[in-house]
Amino acid sequence: MLTISTILEEALDKAFNEVFPKEGRSSRTSSILTGSNLVPASKQEFGDFQINSALSLAKEMKRPPRHLAQEIVDQLQKNNDFVKICNPPLIAGPGFINLSINTKTLISEIKCRFGDKRLGVPIKKFNRKKNEEKPDNNRVIIDFSSPNIAKEMHVGHLRSTIIGDSLARILEFCGYEVLRLNHVGDWGTQFGMLITHLKEVVPEVLHTEDVVEISDLVNFYRQAKQRFDEDQTFKDKSRSEVVSLQKGDQESLIAWQLLCNQSRKEFQKIYDRLDIKLIERGESFYNKFLVDVVDDLTNKNLLINDQGAKCIFLDGVLGKDGKPQPIIIQKSDGGFNYTTTDLAAIKYRLASPPKGDGVFRVIYVTDAGQASHFSAVFKIAKLANWIPTDCQIEHVPFGLVQGVDGKKLKTRSGETVRLVDLLDEAVQRAKKDLENRLETEGRSENEIFINKVSTSVGIAAIKYADLSQNRVSNYQFSFDKMLSLQGNTAPYLLYALVRIAGISRKGGDLNVLSQDIQFKEQQEWTLVRKLLQLDSVIAEVEKELLPNRLCGYLFELSQIFNRFYDQVPILKASEPSRTSRLALCSITADTLKLGMSLLGIPTLERM
Repeated sequence: MLTISTILEEALDKAFNEVFPKEGRSSRTSSILTGSNLVPASKQEFGDFQINSALSLAKEMKRPPRHLAQEIVDQLQKNNDFVKICNPPLIAGPGFINLSINTKTLISEIKCRFGDKRLGVPIKKFNRKKNEEKPDNNRVIIDFSSPNIAKEMHVGHLRSTIIGDSLARILEFCGYEVLRLNHVGDWGTQFGMLITHLKEVVPEVLHTEDVVEISDLVNFYRQAKQRFDEDQTFKDKSRSEVVSLQKGDQESLIAWQLLCNQSRKEFQKIYDRLDIKLIERGESFYNKFLVDVVDDLTNKNLLINDQGAKCIFLDGVLGKDGKPQPIIIQKSDGGFNYTTTDLAAIKYRLASPPKGDGVFRVIYVTDAGQASHFSAVFKIAKLANWIPTDCQIEHVPFGLVQGVDGKKLKTRSGETVRLVDLLDEAVQRAKKDLENRLETEGRSENEIFINKVSTSVGIAAIKYADLSQNRVSNYQFSFDKMLSLQGNTAPYLLYALVRIAGISRKGGDLNVLSQDIQFKEQQEWTLVRKLLQLDSVIAEVEKELLPNRLCGYLFELSQIFNRFYDQVPILKASEPSRTSRLALCSITADTLKLGMSLLGIPTLERM
């Protein structure tokens, strides 16, 4: 209802100007009337929208709120654009103004959804004219997933990967050009440790492909880390190996490349299962820009020498002792760290081509524990004037994945849960649930069907369980809850789609062409109104970067459709009700499919 709400907002603004002339407003009155005073109705019985301004204005102007509300209503009724789409406003309670869209407008809007692939969701228009001095930039980077080479992806990577992918899909749908970057950890001291260790225990790994599995590399890395922490001689050799790698030593580079390739193969298997598309651009990509970062910060007098290290001290950044905490840009031995790399990445990403990506917005999807790190990095980038005034960088944090005990999700042995094991178990549980249901229903299905459904449901359940939570919060992981056919789950949404597909199989033509659409029942109008909210919901997600808002909408839509399906005859209804209800089924299916595709969730026709 974006178009409708825009018309209503314009009408309301005109009404306010008539009732409360700008030249006579107090600063408080102006503050109340600034921005949107039109909000979605809190309950269905209140209509479609509410205007609550009269109550706040009454306190300021010391007048009865119902009197003010009546003056606003009188002015709204004089606006032809308002009258065309809205029923006469109703004043409720102490001064609430309730608005309901008239049936003619609702039917006209729902008809526009027939055959519309975007279902009424507008695509952003950017000024790309060549004759413009500076055309609008629609390029966005989303930095997500970001596993480390020589380590297996674990449950902690799940949230970044799924949330980042859904945001990329939604922004792409809205009209942005999205660069999906996988900032993998493929550089630094850990490679010095690992290569040094492997030279001693399995040297063939460093010059031959596929000698070991990724799980073996993980074990070798743990051994290398332990030696690094305990053995000074090994530590010195590892640091020397890092220097060789940074200088471009061919033997070291070949070993490094083989380790990276081995990890990439394993990462890609998981990305394929989750239907994730990424462009890998690891830490190593920015290595050649690190010296320039230090030089630029030095020239701008932002660096301080602290015990041989080049540092920045930021206001408010304190250590555990309460003293100013230095942020190291270059270590005393000449090495660099994550902060330096992230600064180089920001500088490159915001720089105009060919010296950079030329984006206007960078979104980092990482756990909330990195908030202070990114806050510091962003402040340094601003101090260095690397962020143009028309560009923005932001951290999109997310909470922990917890077990049902409320603690960080781990295996029984206390290890971090491998992502591949999590996905396997989800599919296996979905398969068991399906086989039990088939037995209960007395249905017989072939193995191909069972495998397809269990894989789709398992992956969908994992993704939706994560995305349906407010990303900022921790959430408790439960296979039983996420695979349930009841509640806010992927199977519940999938079942609504299966119901609609079943109507089609029973002879209901969902390719509605008739324009003779009529609705009489409350269940029909409730479904119409919910279907028309899709554009507003996607606009909200685009702005707030909260995929759970879309999940909540799809869940509510599924609930409303199921009530409609249970309470109103469809195939047995007489015309024009039969065609009208089939039209609602068709648009509901299209809306669910579109919404779930934006979340990266697979759909099914049968379960």
